[in-house]
Amino acid sequence: MSIIASNEVKAKNKANGKGEITIKHILGAAELGANDMYAQVTIPPGCSIGYHEHHGNTETYYILSGEALYDDNKRGMLTMKPGETSFCPDGEGHSIENPSADTDLVFMALISKTVK
Repeated sequence: MSIIASNEVKAKNKANGKGEITIKHILGAAELGANDMYAQVTIPPGCSIGYHEHHGNTETYYILSGEALYDDNKRGMLTMKPGETSFCPDGEGHSIENPSADTDLVFMALISKTVK
């Protein structure tokens, strides 16, 4: 067994989103391989990760707390609540926003290489 120290970083305007978010990297390239990531993401009220596409990988969000507005490949905005999961396949895009006035949105993000 290995104990891995998490690495917390702040990101402003992630993918042209609004405000500053916190990404707590739990596993990264050393454990999962290049371009892969497992992290806890915190988005403060009114902030977001802007719309972006995935090429060569997929991304899954699992909502822990708060409420999210999720853009599902420009097919429309969906409301996500704790316990719900989204999946963005290779070649598609998404964004996520915290519409709350006073509660952080916290979720787990998993980026995985597409296996062909």
